[in-house]
Amino acid sequence: MSDAPQIVADTQYRGLMALLPERARDYASLARLDRPIGWWLLFWPCAWGVLLAGGAARWGLLLWLLLGSVVMRGAGCVFNDIVDADIDRRVARTALRPVASGRVSKKAAWSWTIGLCLFGLIVLLQLRWQAQVVALASLALVAAYPFMKRITGWPQAWLGLVFTWGAPVGWVEIRGFADLPVLGALYAGCWAWCMAYDTIYALQDREDDALVGVGSSALSFGRYARAGVAGLYGLAVVCWGAAVWAVRPDPLALLALVPVALHFGWQVTTLRTEDGENALARFRANRFAGLLMALACLVVGAA
Repeated sequence: MSDAPQIVADTQYRGLMALLPERARDYASLARLDRPIGWWLLFWPCAWGVLLAGGAARWGLLLWLLLGSVVMRGAGCVFNDIVDADIDRRVARTALRPVASGRVSKKAAWSWTIGLCLFGLIVLLQLRWQAQVVALASLALVAAYPFMKRITGWPQAWLGLVFTWGAPVGWVEIRGFADLPVLGALYAGCWAWCMAYDTIYALQDREDDALVGVGSSALSFGRYARAGVAGLYGLAVVCWGAAVWAVRPDPLALLALVPVALHFGWQVTTLRTEDGENALARFRANRFAGLLMALACLVVGAA
């Protein structure tokens, strides 16, 4: 029996994706429409910002933010695939991606990126101008992210800034620029959460990343990857606790964070760092973690 880590390719076409014509399937795959976990991880911080700010009644806003998460996550993925095509060809999990494999040209991929961004513009126009400014401020962070793995061993730290930007957008849409310390604590916790789950995700690619010469927190943590993830999840809960306390200074309010803290504990204790399928499953479990945190924000923000 081989001791080599299992690689889970990200070009597995199932369900509706398998029914699409090959050309349409390639474009859907570029935008990761077959992998909704990315939408949820981008959306949940948006929802947390709205709900903790007391915007529980704004269900229409939450639906717009979910749509925005789908299209802008898709645009970001296409842009990432354009920039990383040379690296993706040399990594087992990503070698068959449409741009890396040559099935979709970079010119066509750029057109698809622009089209998705136009859908995102429709969502942007639903927000108050202050939230629009905050949302647009993320574009520089998004554009720089694909290059981080080439210049740092901690690209997940940058992703934490990018992928949780919805928390400031949601907060500012409801509260404007009031109570920024609360937002700062919420966003800091979001950053730690994202860095933790993407470290888990990066465990799948450690050998290939080392061979290609790109950085990742999974490589940088080395044999302390589990401890690193545990520390980041712990930091997330502490920061979120500070945000909750600032909104509602009552020890009982902190109990709202117990379910998500327990879920993080389960992830850490059951994580097998050499098993790609296990790492992928623990990464995907953060969709449920996001729901638990959303419920906590709903309870605290509505009090």
